[in-house]
Amino acid sequence: MKNNLSTAVFPYFFDLNDNHTQHLHPLMISKKKSLKAELFNKKASDPKNEAVIVLEALGLNQGQVVADIGSGGGYFTFLFAKSVGEGGKVFAIDTNLDFLEFVKTNAEEKGLTNIETVVATNEKPLLLKKSVDLVFMRNVCHHIQNREAYFRRLRDVLNPDGRVAIVEYRGGAGFSFHSLFGHSVPKETIVKEMRAAGYRLEKDSDFLPEQSFTLFSP
Repeated sequence: MKNNLSTAVFPYFFDLNDNHTQHLHPLMISKKKSLKAELFNKKASDPKNEAVIVLEALGLNQGQVVADIGSGGGYFTFLFAKSVGEGGKVFAIDTNLDFLEFVKTNAEEKGLTNIETVVATNEKPLLLKKSVDLVFMRNVCHHIQNREAYFRRLRDVLNPDGRVAIVEYRGGAGFSFHSLFGHSVPKETIVKEMRAAGYRLEKDSDFLPEQSFTLFSP
């Protein structure tokens, strides 16, 4: 199943390019960037991140369409692709072209033909209206500016029964790397902003040790 959409636009920024690569051989640069994607996937596969329970909580069905915003190395993208089957579709959406190429290459190696990589930039979403059953955002919410307006616009791409799943570092009291660098959003803030954007809270789970899991519908 092909989609005529080649570019979707989302305000998600995570630039892993750095100045240390400028004097390296191109093959070494490519390998270094692949290692970063593999590192993301290794971290996502850590048992404490409860990938199996996340999938169960999402309740995906065959034939559904998923937008994995901030897909990184594609760990959850690949899981979603298997869950929705050949009749479904998964959009792996990221600003990092190297990550997207990594996802595309690995999808081909895994024989997953229902994954489409999508470049994100700093404009409004361009996914087709009412085309998505689930938007999944893991550790992405804290990168988005003016989240209320963003999620209000995002409603346009959801099917009538579509949902938005947000996994985000809680932050809050105490010292942590994530709160120190602003890489967290309190669950209460997420719920408040999503309600203001016109969503209702469907599920609020605490099975993750460092992150909240919330599921919303418009």
